[in-house]
Amino acid sequence: MINIPKGTKDVLPSDVYKWQYIEEIARKTAHGYGFSEIRTPVFEYTELFQRGVGETTDVVGKEMYTFLDKGGRSITLRPEGTAGVARAFIENGLQGGAMPFKAYYLFSAYRYERPQAGRLREFHQFGAELYGASSPEADAEVIALADGFLKNLGLKQVRLNLNSIGCPACRAKYQEALRDYFRPHLSEMCPDCNARFEKNPMRMIDCKEEGCKKFTAGAPRMLDFLCDECKEHFEAVKKLLTGAGISYTIDPSIVRGLDYYSRTVFEFTSSAAGAQGTVLGGGRYDGLLSQLGAKPTPAVGFGAGIERLLMVLEAEGVEIPSPEGVSCYLLGMDPESRQRAFLLAEELRKEGVSCETDLLERSVKAQFKYADKLGAKFVAVIGESELSEGAAEVKDMRSSFSERVKFGELAQYIIGKR
Repeated sequence: MINIPKGTKDVLPSDVYKWQYIEEIARKTAHGYGFSEIRTPVFEYTELFQRGVGETTDVVGKEMYTFLDKGGRSITLRPEGTAGVARAFIENGLQGGAMPFKAYYLFSAYRYERPQAGRLREFHQFGAELYGASSPEADAEVIALADGFLKNLGLKQVRLNLNSIGCPACRAKYQEALRDYFRPHLSEMCPDCNARFEKNPMRMIDCKEEGCKKFTAGAPRMLDFLCDECKEHFEAVKKLLTGAGISYTIDPSIVRGLDYYSRTVFEFTSSAAGAQGTVLGGGRYDGLLSQLGAKPTPAVGFGAGIERLLMVLEAEGVEIPSPEGVSCYLLGMDPESRQRAFLLAEELRKEGVSCETDLLERSVKAQFKYADKLGAKFVAVIGESELSEGAAEVKDMRSSFSERVKFGELAQYIIGKR
């Protein structure tokens, strides 16, 4: 037997309705904010992620699924959604269209990391990207979209954490301050922090190693180094969120794990999510498109893991509506009746009635049991007498009431009663 690869998971028919619930809420919420769906390839040239996500990130350095194709080109399965959307925006000339450009996506992504609860090697994301607007209102709208999505799912224990990591100018001063602070402690910090010290010391703040946390806890705060323009931008974002009734907590430790972020960064966390508390994260990334060869274009967005959301929904006890069973099961009592039931099922489906019929030549008793397992609202019994009358004996499985209904009137009867 060939087993499923480590870090991947089958979504079975008995569970897929939970995924569809999240996807439906995501689409409805995104459309309400004027966002349209975009779909990009599952693999891209590796350079896209090296330039877009950042060489110093764990994603690029440790976690990407990268291989050479038959033409000798380096190909990578997408580890996140933003870089691919940015590439599509540039390559398809969308910067020449109406601005701002608003897009959302629902797709799979891939990272080679240790599988754990809510985190797999093949995972799925809902994300949204807004290009062309540098205003605080754009940041606030994307955060409001994320907040609305989580609330529409029924989550109540989710909290918004907010920070600003400034622009390249004020961030350069901050990085120097971080180097001055961390330099005396490098010998006691992990190899990853030592590697990040010169390239991107801000990533050291996000280190999860216990031995490093005692040093990162006392590190200088980016908020104390913001230039006047970045400070004004952040204050405006906070004012807009407060005005919109979206509560938040300032968290100076948020730097996000990808190099393309600037200014506003945010995370939604849940107390029901265990140690891995983040359920959605994002921020502004004004420099990404120019890094990929386009003219400078401001951008802001977020990503949320579907697997993590499912875990939090379950932890909070949110009841996801179960799918309805078929409307009608057509029960044939003998070979001729089964044939008529088969043809009648096709007629009902064309009228928009979901139905099933016997394909295993079961007994009448076994067919009733099967109809009950399907959750069928009605069972239309067809036997010798029903064939001669051109009518089925229709039993309402909820009330056990039965009556004869002409074959030609069966669709409207079920539609009117269901």
